[in-house]
Amino acid sequence: MGETITFWVLAVVSVGAALGMVFSRKAVYSALMLGTVMLCLAVLYAVQEAPFLAAVQIIVYTGAVMMLFLFVLMLVGVDSSDSLVETLRGQRFWAVIAGLGFAALIVLAVGNAVFSSQAGLAAATAQGGYIRSIALLLFTKYVFAFEITSALLITAALGAMVLAHRERFAKKATQKDLARARFLGDHPSPLPGPGTYARNNAIDMPALLPDGSVAETSVNRYIARYDVERGHLPEDSKLAEAIKHRAEEESK
Repeated sequence: MGETITFWVLAVVSVGAALGMVFSRKAVYSALMLGTVMLCLAVLYAVQEAPFLAAVQIIVYTGAVMMLFLFVLMLVGVDSSDSLVETLRGQRFWAVIAGLGFAALIVLAVGNAVFSSQAGLAAATAQGGYIRSIALLLFTKYVFAFEITSALLITAALGAMVLAHRERFAKKATQKDLARARFLGDHPSPLPGPGTYARNNAIDMPALLPDGSVAETSVNRYIARYDVERGHLPEDSKLAEAIKHRAEEESK
């Protein structure tokens, strides 16, 4: 009874998270939804008395693979807009072909699960336990798919590094050049932190300088833009004006 309740609860959560992963507009939200699906699968493995699979699901997929996804997102940037210009000739055609092939694989997998006869846990682990059975299938029958998946993950990481790489057109500034530019600029002293003379326990609220004026540079420009877009501005007019001005600087 408990196994059945756990299955139906996690089935709803995992399917909902999978749909959220596909239809979410933000890549970070999609990665978090994918992590939810992987955790649900780990719990289902544990309920089915497969602790090795549950541990592998959490350590390898939820830990390593999800960290790879977040690493790629951090390199590419979550604020980068998608380009609608087709840089590779014929990429839309091959994308449609790949989509149709993936849909065919999904249909075959569902049909095989519905119409094929059930082998049972005893027959599946008859070759010396479920760990040995998984190893034999992984490195014999499904070794090609396993290696292709590894190549795809490595390609994703390399692609993120290529996309995040920026050519340097000017000479790299030395510590002496940075110090000279800082003293010649408007802020010779270090930038104030959000906790300096702060009147609120939040990083989106500007700090106050020793003379009582608002330090606009103490607010992260991305947080300021988010507050302006969502209308989360403080009641104090000076603080609200500082956040708006900081958001305008970020949009330039």
